[in-house]
Amino acid sequence: MQNNKWFTEECAEAGTAFSLEIHEKLHEEQTPFQKIEIYATKSFGKLMVIDGFVMLTERDNFIYHEMMSHPALFSHTKPCNAVIVGGGDCGTLLEVAKHDCVKKITQVEIDHRVTDLSLEYFPKLCTANRDPRVNLVFDDAIKWVKNAPIDSIDLIIVDSTDPVGPAKGLFSTPFYKDCFRALKTDGLLVQQSESPLIHLESLIKPMHNSMQQAGFRNTQLLNFPQPVYPTGWWSATLANKQNSVNFSREQDSKSLQFETQYYNHAIHLACFASPQFVSKQL
Repeated sequence: MQNNKWFTEECAEAGTAFSLEIHEKLHEEQTPFQKIEIYATKSFGKLMVIDGFVMLTERDNFIYHEMMSHPALFSHTKPCNAVIVGGGDCGTLLEVAKHDCVKKITQVEIDHRVTDLSLEYFPKLCTANRDPRVNLVFDDAIKWVKNAPIDSIDLIIVDSTDPVGPAKGLFSTPFYKDCFRALKTDGLLVQQSESPLIHLESLIKPMHNSMQQAGFRNTQLLNFPQPVYPTGWWSATLANKQNSVNFSREQDSKSLQFETQYYNHAIHLACFASPQFVSKQL
C-alpha cells in the first residue's frame, strides 16, 4: 500500500505495518509471475517491492544476503558446487562468489525481470553476474531441482519470496526430497524461514518437520536482524543430510579473505543461538 509520500507494508498476522518515506516511484510492471515495483526512498535508498511485499533496500540488504550465504558456506568442508534457488536480485549470488573454493554457481530464477530490474536499479548487487563460474538460469526451480543429477550439489540456497504464488512449492516436502536427492552426502540446504516472532508455528516448525520427513537428519535455525521485514527479526533454516552441522571452515571464517558488512566469526557463532521459546518448539 502506498500514498504519494509513504510506502507501507501491512502484516496482518502480526497486526503491524512498516513504512518507508518515498521520493518517487521509479518503476512498476506486472510480469507473468508477479508485480514488481521500484521506489526511491528518503533514508533506505532504492526499494524493490514484489506483490506488495518489501524484497530489499539498498541500505540493509547486505544483512540478509550475507546471512543466507556465509554461515552455510563456512559450515561445509568444501562447497564446490552451489545452487541458488530464486535470488533474482543477485545479492546472494554476489556473496557466494566471494568464496574461491566454490567452482560452480547456478542461479535458477523463474522471473528474469527481477534480474533485469536489479541490473538497472541495484547494479552493485549484480557485479558477480559475469563471473565465469556463474550460470544464470531462468526457469522453474522446482522442476530444475527435480531434474538435477543425484549426488551432484554441495549447497542449495533457497532465496525465495514468501510461500505464496510461484514460491509456495519451495516450502513443501516433495521439493525438499528433490533437494535431498540432488545433494551430495555432506550436502547442505539453507532456506529463508521468515520471522520467529510471528511465523514459528505457522511456517518455521512445519518447515523443519517437512525437511526431516524428506530425509534431512538435522535442521538448525539461523537468526539475524532485518529492519525492513516484519518484526525486524528474520531467520534462515539450515538442513544437513548428516547428524549435525559443523563449523567446518572455522579458521577461514576467523581470517576472512573478503569484505563483509555484517557477517564475521562471532556472528556465525551467535546466529545459531535461539531464545528459549523458539528452542522449545524446535
